[in-house]
Amino acid sequence: MQDELKIALIQSDLVWENPTKNRDNFTKKIENIFDKADVIVLPEMFTTGFTMNAKFVAETMDGKTVSWMKDLASKANAAIVGSIVISEKNNFYNRLLFVEPSGYVTSYDKRHTFTLVGEDKTYTAGKEKVVLHYKGWKIRPLICYDLRFPVWARNTEDYDVLLYVANWPKPRVSAWDALLKARAIENMSYCIGVNRVGVDGLKSEYSGHSAVYDVLGERISNFKPNEEDIQIITLEKRHIQAYRNKLKFLDDRDTFSIT
Repeated sequence: MQDELKIALIQSDLVWENPTKNRDNFTKKIENIFDKADVIVLPEMFTTGFTMNAKFVAETMDGKTVSWMKDLASKANAAIVGSIVISEKNNFYNRLLFVEPSGYVTSYDKRHTFTLVGEDKTYTAGKEKVVLHYKGWKIRPLICYDLRFPVWARNTEDYDVLLYVANWPKPRVSAWDALLKARAIENMSYCIGVNRVGVDGLKSEYSGHSAVYDVLGERISNFKPNEEDIQIITLEKRHIQAYRNKLKFLDDRDTFSIT
């Protein structure tokens, strides 16, 4: 068990629907932080951008990107996290992968598919809630549009870190900022959001605003908008425990289940 967890957030532009170039770009970025972080977080659909052209870009769990993630996680001595397009049993999924240095993979399929652009017509929505354990920390991974649904993120498992990967567009980035902060406050956990920058193949613009918030909703990162950047933020277990013991807000949470 570690009292501290170092999280590297990679705010990056993406090459539209080109997994090879995106893997190459992220390899160069990650090589610069070998052995400096426990977890390295990439954006949503980091090999392609947020595409509905699933048939063209989809991979399998035995494909090149998963193998790349396993190899790089081992070399970096860090877990690597991000979502990609996965084809499985005649369905497509926007699937987040948490790949540990050992090669062990935890996956989460995006529950809330983005109906505004027809993601629900292309990708099958996930049904399973995932809380993973890594180095003594409990991490809840989610994807982009999930951020708008607080009930799905509610901290009924006493997780330590709420983690979002995203392609969240610039016109609605104020909502991204507000909701990340709110999720940290209401769940008394660290809340991390990693978003892309640049312009995609559909001319949608992304301004980043990647961030880390502590349990009181204080931002402890300082990403500049519209710029590629890598920041490594240290999370402290004692920070979580001190304020949960002092304030005890989670003791008053509602009891419910989601079907």
